Amino acid sequence: MQEASRASRAAMLSPRRSPPRLRRAHCAVGVSMNDWLGETAAAIGRAIGAGRLDPRALLEAHLDAIANHPGRDRVFARLTPGRARAEAAASADRAARGMRRGPLDGVPVTLKDLFDTAGVETEGGSRHLAGRTPARDAACVAALTAAGLVCLGKTHMTELAFSGLGVNPMTATAPNALNPDWAPGGSTAGGAASVAFGLSPLALGTDTGGSVRIPAAWQSLVGLKTTSGLISLEGVIPLAPDFDTVGPLSRTVEDAALMLAALTGRPAADLSGASLRGVALLAPTDMVFDGADPEPVAAFEAAVAALERAGARVERAPVPELGAALAASLEMGSPVAAQGYAVWRETIEAAPELMYPPILQRFRGGGAQSGDAIERARLTFRRLAAALTARMAAFDAVICPTSPILPPDAARLLADEAYFSERNMLALRNSRVGNFLGLSGLTLPTTGPGCGLLLNGRPFDEARLLRIGSAAEAALAR
Repeated sequence: MQEASRASRAAMLSPRRSPPRLRRAHCAVGVSMNDWLGETAAAIGRAIGAGRLDPRALLEAHLDAIANHPGRDRVFARLTPGRARAEAAASADRAARGMRRGPLDGVPVTLKDLFDTAGVETEGGSRHLAGRTPARDAACVAALTAAGLVCLGKTHMTELAFSGLGVNPMTATAPNALNPDWAPGGSTAGGAASVAFGLSPLALGTDTGGSVRIPAAWQSLVGLKTTSGLISLEGVIPLAPDFDTVGPLSRTVEDAALMLAALTGRPAADLSGASLRGVALLAPTDMVFDGADPEPVAAFEAAVAALERAGARVERAPVPELGAALAASLEMGSPVAAQGYAVWRETIEAAPELMYPPILQRFRGGGAQSGDAIERARLTFRRLAAALTARMAAFDAVICPTSPILPPDAARLLADEAYFSERNMLALRNSRVGNFLGLSGLTLPTTGPGCGLLLNGRPFDEARLLRIGSAAEAALAR
């Protein structure tokens, strides 16, 4: 980062006193502003709407928490306090006049550092893009602003979003809120940390092979992978445009549903009365458990038992399309790697020393794939997606562990490139087939720390997936 940017960020993070007007801003009687730091976005929004919480005081509480957090420089690439204060003030004014823009008006959010923000550096976690400053907001950021959300700042991520582990020695590796030795999950690493540490109720991320779902699972959060094409990618630094998707990380399914509504401008999924009675779930018996750690398997089995107690019917059977999609990406070549290298070849090869070697190797692997092989893989994915849709006709979702492994030791990943590559491929194994086959996906926290339950839904069926997820969330909490 340029020296001026570092100095500016240091000033943003330095302790400060809130103006007296903000200190007097009201919240519920007997409730400290700090009590709101771990609250859900939906609860915060309801409190603002009821006049019990001032968005300006809420923002200052979050900025103070960030300033005092020991890992702030590993979570945030940069803060945007000027923008945030203007947005919070406008939200407070709307609330006072009864003109709130929606249920999340006044709620803070963090942005992965690949979403363009006008006049603020957007560097994609890469030294290749240091100082890159767009002139306008990404379309999805503009949608959140239009819905009244308050932008806290930009969070650290894997270089150009091309790893599910979250470690980045070239800029910063975000901490894992569950265990300081664990990798945070990627590529939306800092976004997950910002929510898990209570520094923001919401985070906006992207998912090309698991980059929302893996960090969410590894830090006990909810993460929604949307269907490709549902949310605009305009102003989003690309990895593989055919597979890149935008989605929220949050504390609850309700929060994810509300944020999806803000991103799309559509009504939020109706979660009222959500139940698992009559819900049919397909649990694959093949591929998703290969090479798995015992903890995610045990957490998955406990989750299945909880879902069945709540009335769900869980059928265990092979789902060959999943393994076939993975095999196609390995045998014919991954379109993700090929697209990624096509997008970034000139930038990377102009200064390859600026990239972490295992990430550089992954990109260059895409350049070694023939166009014929990539097209055959695409056609195979399309055929398998149709076959899986037919198989899912009798089911509401396909469930499996979000990641078959626990978060690896971050220090070992950085010291051992072979271990990095092996763990990265395994970490993403269960999630990335959803991108290949065009599915929607929702990960929920389970009883095992660092474990998640992944519900895979049909394309553009997010509303039903969120409703099932809400009922599953309640069942898992019992």
